[in-house]
Amino acid sequence: MENKKVDTTTEEKIKEAARTIFHKKGYAATRTRDIAEEAGINLALLNYYFRSKEKLFDIIMFETVSGFFQRMVSVLNDEHSSLDQKVEVIVSNYIDFVTKEPCIPIFILSELRGNASGLLERLPYKQIIFSSVFLKQYQEAVEEGEITEPNPLQFLINLLGLVIFPFIAKPLLQEVSGANEIQFDKMMQERKKLIPVWVKAMKKGKI
Repeated sequence: MENKKVDTTTEEKIKEAARTIFHKKGYAATRTRDIAEEAGINLALLNYYFRSKEKLFDIIMFETVSGFFQRMVSVLNDEHSSLDQKVEVIVSNYIDFVTKEPCIPIFILSELRGNASGLLERLPYKQIIFSSVFLKQYQEAVEEGEITEPNPLQFLINLLGLVIFPFIAKPLLQEVSGANEIQFDKMMQERKKLIPVWVKAMKKGKI
């Protein structure tokens, strides 16, 4: 049976265009006209599907943040991987993801400042993380003396900071180092091996 390519719906075209523009410009700097032009439709059609920029932004913001954190949650709940293996997978997945979507970290950080509580109420990741396989493994490692820091949140903050910060500070790092795009990407790929080594060293760090 011959497979036929299904055309993307107008609604999905609008959402994809909005995702592209919002990620690049943020909410304040984006006009509905920009989204309509990106989607290749007229403004009236955009307003027919989505009544306001705010409503469209709310959808895109929710999907972006949900997708970003879901990548980590699925790894944290993997019963077949160790704590060290989880670190390696999170590091590798996020470096590859942000390399392809470099605007997302800054978009999330800047836009969450205005609506963090409302958005996160719809994303119960606090409950998910604190009932995860990762947490059980972390607590066991603390009890066995393998990790000296009892707060797993500190561990996750350090891990995500090591992965995400270089992408946020990319313009500064490129200016300081003189690295071009290819060299910067190579440096980020090298961090896939380096970060797990640093995290292992931090696990037994003394305060």
